[in-house]
Amino acid sequence: MFIAILGRQPEISIAELEAVYGAKNVQKISNQAATVNCDNFSIDNLGGTIKCGQVITKIKSQKSDRNTLLQASKIIVEKYTKNLSNSQKKITLGISFYGNKTDPRNVQKIGIILKNNLKKSGVSLRLIPNKTAALSTATSHNNKLGRSEAKIEIIIAKNVYGDLIIAESRGAQNINSYTQRDRGRPKRDAFVGMLPPKLAQIMINLSGAKPDDYLWDPFCGTGTVLQEAALIGVNAYGSDLSDKMISYTTENMNWVEKTFSTNTFWQAHQADATSVKLTDEQKKRISRIVCETYLGQPFSAPPSPEKLHEVVGNCNHIISDFLQNIHSQIRPYTTLCIAVPAWQNHEGKFTHSPLIKNLKKLGYQQIIDKNLLYYREDQVVAREILVLKPADIAKTA
Repeated sequence: MFIAILGRQPEISIAELEAVYGAKNVQKISNQAATVNCDNFSIDNLGGTIKCGQVITKIKSQKSDRNTLLQASKIIVEKYTKNLSNSQKKITLGISFYGNKTDPRNVQKIGIILKNNLKKSGVSLRLIPNKTAALSTATSHNNKLGRSEAKIEIIIAKNVYGDLIIAESRGAQNINSYTQRDRGRPKRDAFVGMLPPKLAQIMINLSGAKPDDYLWDPFCGTGTVLQEAALIGVNAYGSDLSDKMISYTTENMNWVEKTFSTNTFWQAHQADATSVKLTDEQKKRISRIVCETYLGQPFSAPPSPEKLHEVVGNCNHIISDFLQNIHSQIRPYTTLCIAVPAWQNHEGKFTHSPLIKNLKKLGYQQIIDKNLLYYREDQVVAREILVLKPADIAKTA
């Protein structure tokens, strides 16, 4: 069994894990963590999991949180003193605690005791200092924790019942690679929106795409979805209303092939998503549609009710026309994972796209019945992730 430390939007992280490993194998234990029952777990192709670890043991809740942590400390120190006492390598160790507020000094104390025990055996251990109870993803990744037997991170996660899950890290997200795939690309365009590579990766997983599948992004922009598809061996078509965006996608995909040595099929061409006609070859190949649809204009502050009504209507019209246009062209088992806009007001409440309530009339059904919103706290226009399947319009209208 493995533990997954969840990202900023835990519901999206859980949905991705369920799509990849099966819902019955994923159990959310808190807003920060979930357990995954599987034989092998890889963090490298998951956008919503920031760290993972193989579960060692579970500590039942004691009379107090302090007593529970003391029991965990005792088990960790005994296990790793025994396992590392004959090591010929210098050990790098980090300890992270995920749960309610905990004094970082109590977490650090576990490592100090272990370090002193190993020193008696002549084993050198470098303990990474805890400024907070949990080491940041950057600290874990840059120290290569969980990536070799001498680079260890112990993860302690508290569940909703007060029990502690103890796991040994199997790696953290490669934040440097995400930065390269985002800011390092030759072409970016803030005006048309910049889908984060991490979210594109999540959406591809939510669609169920596997290596050698073919997906289509009808709003491809600068090619982020095609890029992330190529990195996991998924073939991709991209189209966009703007010739400029097609040139950007082409340049970015050539860069991806050169930089990451990808070798998948991809093709990008100009087309209006609301009227595009797929070729017979595309109809035969495409089994997944993954895209960030039209999000409307960006806002630095919530718009007036009148402006919001206008923008919502425009976005709803374009996206509805797109869904209606492709319905008769795609196969019944095609999965769509699309991002549609939602608008946040000053109170943190969201205005959702009206089409969500009209999906049946448009010929679609949601296959993930969760509110999957991707946004920052200060962001007005959020991305709402919908996972859909075509449905018979006659039966659902």
